Amino acid sequence: MIKINWGLLIVSVVIIMVVAGVGGLFTSANTGSEWYESIKPSITPPNWIFPIVWNILFLLIAISLYLILISKEQKTKVLIAYLINFILNILWSFLFFSQKLTKIAFFELLVLWISVIFMISLAYKIDKKAAYLLVPYLLWLTFAGILNYLAAF
Repeated sequence: MIKINWGLLIVSVVIIMVVAGVGGLFTSANTGSEWYESIKPSITPPNWIFPIVWNILFLLIAISLYLILISKEQKTKVLIAYLINFILNILWSFLFFSQKLTKIAFFELLVLWISVIFMISLAYKIDKKAAYLLVPYLLWLTFAGILNYLAAF
C-alpha cells in the first residue's frame, strides 16, 4: 500500500491552484474578447477545451511536484526549476492576454518550453514518474506555441 503524505499533496495542489488562478486572472476575461477572436488561428480548439486541458495538466504537474517533494533526493535545483516555470507560465498569460503582446509572448513561451524540458530532465534524476507526468504539459505548450506563432506573425 502506498503511503500518501497528505500535507505535501495539499501543498502541491495549492501551489498549482495559485499558479492556475493567477494565470486565469489574465486569461479568462480575454478569451471571448473581440481582440482574441480577431487573432485566433483557425486551428484553435473551441474555448471550452482549454480549461479542461489545463485542469488535467495542472493536476499532472501537481502530482509531479508532490513526487519530487516526497523524494529523499537532493531536490533544490528541481524545485527552483518548477518555481521558474510557474512564474513563466503566469507571465505568458499576462503578456499574451492582458498586454496583448503576442510576439513577445511567443518568445517568452519558447523560454517556458525550455523550462519544461529542464524540469523534466531534473525531475527524471529524482523520480521518473514525476518527469513523465510533465510530458503532456510539454506537448500542450508545443501546440500552444504553434497557436501563439500563428496569432503573432
